Amino acid sequence: MEAIRGDENCNLLSGGKPSGDRQLDAAIRQWLHWDRNPKTRAQIEMLLHNGMNKELRDRLCSRMSFGTAGLRSAMGAGFSCINDLTIIQTTQGMYHYLARSFPDLRQRGLVIGYDTRGQASSNCSSKRLAKLAATVLVSKGVPVFLFSKYVPTPWVPYAVRKLKATAGIMITASHNRKEDNGYKVYWENGAQITSPHDKEILRCVEESPEPWEDSWRENLADSSPLIKNTLDEITRTYMRDLATVCFHRELNMKTPLKFVHTSFHGVGHDYVQSAFRVFGFQPPIPVPEQKDPDPNFSTVKCPNPEEGESVLQLSLRLAEKEGARVVVATDPDADRLAVAELNTGRWKVFTGNELAALLGWWMFFCWQRNNEKECDVEDLYMLATAVSSSILRAIAGKEGFQYEDTLPGFKWIGNRVSALLEKGKVVLFAFEESIGYMCGTAVLDKDGVSAAVVVAEMATYLDSIDVSLEDQLVNIYETYGYHIAKTSYFLCSDPATIKRIFERLRNFNSLKKYPDYCGPYGILHVRDVTTGYDSSQINKTSVLPVSKSSQMITFTFQNGCVTTLRTSGTEPKIKYYAEMCGAPGQGDKVYLEEELEKVIEALVENFLEPSKNGLAWRSH
Repeated sequence: MEAIRGDENCNLLSGGKPSGDRQLDAAIRQWLHWDRNPKTRAQIEMLLHNGMNKELRDRLCSRMSFGTAGLRSAMGAGFSCINDLTIIQTTQGMYHYLARSFPDLRQRGLVIGYDTRGQASSNCSSKRLAKLAATVLVSKGVPVFLFSKYVPTPWVPYAVRKLKATAGIMITASHNRKEDNGYKVYWENGAQITSPHDKEILRCVEESPEPWEDSWRENLADSSPLIKNTLDEITRTYMRDLATVCFHRELNMKTPLKFVHTSFHGVGHDYVQSAFRVFGFQPPIPVPEQKDPDPNFSTVKCPNPEEGESVLQLSLRLAEKEGARVVVATDPDADRLAVAELNTGRWKVFTGNELAALLGWWMFFCWQRNNEKECDVEDLYMLATAVSSSILRAIAGKEGFQYEDTLPGFKWIGNRVSALLEKGKVVLFAFEESIGYMCGTAVLDKDGVSAAVVVAEMATYLDSIDVSLEDQLVNIYETYGYHIAKTSYFLCSDPATIKRIFERLRNFNSLKKYPDYCGPYGILHVRDVTTGYDSSQINKTSVLPVSKSSQMITFTFQNGCVTTLRTSGTEPKIKYYAEMCGAPGQGDKVYLEEELEKVIEALVENFLEPSKNGLAWRSH
């Protein structure tokens, strides 16, 4: 981080004693010189006054970097946090990079959306941060399509493509804790940015970090003729395009099924209601306590529907009261979806992999019935991330369409889908196991709004032939082979511990030697995308791109189990993913479940060593 040199602004340290650390003292001077938000400025002054140098270093001596979902961090003061100054700096870096990349930037402009997060203690609401980002751009003559109201994250990538904008920014931290916020960037193709765009934007930030005078003129976002509100237009065209994946509208209009929807205190309510109407449904019954935006997420400990039944209690109880059999839950920015079904008196909450099996089957089933003359099955594609279930691979192998996997994160899926579309291919469906689904290609990102209504139509069709979602899942596994998968994670906030765990696996018993066994289980292949190694390839090089910014090692065991250990791109977690696959027509579910649990136990005990490394376990 570039320091202020000499004695410039040394009086800014008058609120406390210099630390003696030249880098820290320079960073403090920078912050107090540049920050014009009184609340975040006061946070640094208080820490300085109290001599809290470690926290000051954590906040000021490092900068956020783009992870699997853009920038995410706590809201508050410091270059490592989300606040007015870092949003301004990042957007200035965006401007420099976009101006270099797009000569027509001032004609095409940029899309900005935001969710409903906010924190009074630092004055960092998503809406305010979005307006500041817009201010930076309009101050340089760049038109901005700024939504006048909070929107689901998928609205931004959708709008980028529809409006032919150069890029898009979404201010959100999705399902993260209430203290967090984020800055997600989409490129002109409507997919999240990957390298080199992320690195180049940050390099532009570092080259010119001082905020421009006009960047603080927040009123520009309200008064500039360069600000264009396209909320109604984009919502209308989104709903029109959504209708292209509706195949049974007349059936939907007559169904006796009732649905409950929870938006988890986020942005999803209005948009999911509209989507159901497009498909001919009566709007789903909303959970009243969670219908309206609430940045404190007051009814849930964790605003993440992926956590399962424990966070879905209000919606399940409402469904029982209202006689509804299916619950759909969108996360706070409505890009992910959880689903539960009441079947034979008990609730089944589908895992991300299970719901993907259903949606993949459904999208192909509908294509066969409605679009078989438009293209050959060989030109159809489905995609999933490498840590997701391989059920789509099994379906593709039997039905004849194409399947590909990518690195974890929808940024990889979105960009690969974009490339396939440019080649004239048809992509029906893509997913990641963390309840992210792309039904069709109107949005090149996960989309909880479209997934919710597609699930409702699938449930309606199945109900018309007296089949439940859970029953159909069994049918899929019986046809294509049981795919028993389990995902969980350990909390670990110490980067040194995480590094030590993964470096041990790369030097297991001897230097540069991966393990041959995990407890009693022999290892057939190892793939390490952090280093680019894959023992299953002739040249020992991973087919998946190298991703040095995160840890990810996959082990294929001799008994057929495939497990992956990786770090989260958005939270302090070490995740594990494990799957056992059976052959079609074999009733070997119990054996696969038992064998999977044994491998996971060995993996945790021998490779993660939670007691030794102080890891806190959490289960999905």
